Amino acid sequence: MASPIKHPARKKPAPPRPSGAKNKHLITLSIAALGVVFGDIGTSPLYALRECFYGDYGIAATPGNILGVLSLIFWALILVVTVKYLSYILRADNHGEGGIIALTSLIRPRGLMKIEGKWILVAIGIFGACLLYGDGMITPAISVMSAIEGMKVITRGLDPYVIPVTVIILFGLFMLQPRGTGRVGALFGPVIFVWFCTLGILGFHQVIRTPRIFHALAPWHGIRFLAHNHVRGFLVLGAVFLVVTGAEALYADMGHFGKAPIRLVWGILVLPALLLNYFGQGAMLLADHGAARDPFFAIVPTWGVIPMVFLATAATIIASQAVISGAFSLTRQAVQLGYFPRIRIVHTSAKQIGQIYVPLVNWVLMISTIGLAVGFRSSSRLAAAYGVAVTSTMLISTILFFVVAKEKWKWSTLFTYPFLVFFLIIDTSFFLANISKILHGAWFPLVIGGMVFVIMITWKQGREILWRRLRKRTLSLDKFLESINLDPPQRVEGQAVFLTGNPDVTPVALMHNLKHNKVLHTQIAFLNFRTREIPRVPNQDKVKVEKLGGGFYKIIATYGYMEEPNITNIFSLAREKGLDFDPEQVSYFLGREKLSVGKGPGMWRWRIKLFSFMSRNAMEASDFFHLPGSKIVELGVTLEM
Repeated sequence: MASPIKHPARKKPAPPRPSGAKNKHLITLSIAALGVVFGDIGTSPLYALRECFYGDYGIAATPGNILGVLSLIFWALILVVTVKYLSYILRADNHGEGGIIALTSLIRPRGLMKIEGKWILVAIGIFGACLLYGDGMITPAISVMSAIEGMKVITRGLDPYVIPVTVIILFGLFMLQPRGTGRVGALFGPVIFVWFCTLGILGFHQVIRTPRIFHALAPWHGIRFLAHNHVRGFLVLGAVFLVVTGAEALYADMGHFGKAPIRLVWGILVLPALLLNYFGQGAMLLADHGAARDPFFAIVPTWGVIPMVFLATAATIIASQAVISGAFSLTRQAVQLGYFPRIRIVHTSAKQIGQIYVPLVNWVLMISTIGLAVGFRSSSRLAAAYGVAVTSTMLISTILFFVVAKEKWKWSTLFTYPFLVFFLIIDTSFFLANISKILHGAWFPLVIGGMVFVIMITWKQGREILWRRLRKRTLSLDKFLESINLDPPQRVEGQAVFLTGNPDVTPVALMHNLKHNKVLHTQIAFLNFRTREIPRVPNQDKVKVEKLGGGFYKIIATYGYMEEPNITNIFSLAREKGLDFDPEQVSYFLGREKLSVGKGPGMWRWRIKLFSFMSRNAMEASDFFHLPGSKIVELGVTLEM
């Protein structure tokens, strides 16, 4: 019987480090992970418990209800975050990288081709990734606004300033993105460390006054709460779920920090601080039911409210930054895997490959986030829209993990099916509780996710249709070389590189060049870019060169979905494989397609128009692959979709 706790693929162990250096490295990574990974889940105490007792679906703050809600919060953090994500889903890494894109890519390899309905699993995995864009719009708005609303605790006269101050902070946050997060990121860890310590201290001060609050650790209080309150109690689960939003970030950011730092920080600092704060808020509610209006700031001493507003604002900005950076990374992965057209991606750090800036995504997020803040006007109303995207992604992650564990890793059936059923019950309960808010704003992240999904699938399918059309207009490379040998054209001195989507098919640009100019260069290379479903490809495997004879060469450049293709790097690696092309002397030939609707279109007309629009506005291949603009020749061809 296969062991359910055996890691699916053990990597070759790294050379052992000295104990002191290893510990220092772990501490450094842990502090960095604290600032980036735990910001989202760490700011949930600002609004989660309040929504349980004061939101649109809030329930009366009776002792039984308080203990029941806290019991649900405790077991949600233990089961969803500690058991499901940290103990199991973090095992599903794709060469060290995590996140739903990485989890989906584990299903795609040929080894799992026998899975029936595999394309459905891939589709829901992509949809789960799309939902994170909606989360990226809501998280900054609800986090920053919930912190700024602390001003109302000082005096109600500051109410009119909550929205303007929130908008100013959000605007500044997005305007700073082009500068990169490197310098600010150095402050993330210490600030969040102070934040979690403060959460724990505030909570501890309350629980020692009311130790009976720890009765909520018993699971039957949560069960009794759900049984006694029926539908209303079930709907409160939508607010309880707010305490685990951010759990997906633990998995998505695994590639930056590794599993050990994330698990260490969670167990030593984050989980104890969160539990102490939630239980401290609950203790305050037991003593004063009126504190339900804002239980977080109710446990803050009067003298500490103003400093806490500033600290909470800093923490929510950090939490927002992590979500924004995640949206940038997700977009780059989608581009590399062919689900999104080429768009401008700027690297903001020469040292850290993960620090990128995507202008289009940044401005869309900024407009949407500020619009949400102005439109909903309170964090309580935003909470109604929050949660659907994340709980949907968590539900999808459970299903995909089950498939990978059973089919790829061959884990025991006696473990995988109980795992699936147990967590499906939990995830589905949270999902249904959140989806009930559909008319209160929960439709927004679903609409955003649906729109992004349509864009990604349309682009992927459109490129496949386009490629099939192109193949009908050209020859296989073998037949072309055979025809060249039988009837050699005139050759001119020089080096030419033709970009091609398939290294076994003659590029249309070459066919057009030969047809109209009647000549070929003496040295010609067919360059094909491939993206593997792993994060990074080692340099020794990145470039393959094949000599075809007659001055023709085939270059296959393979990159991971976390990497950016670079033509200079390719020629440098190709030189080691025997191809001596001078980048300063090379001419680059590109094909440009002009699209039209044919008699038997492969997609609905509106999708063809959408694909054409994206194709026209996609980033130029010359810019994406960093080709020198003065050495590019473009040849056009009209194709019917």
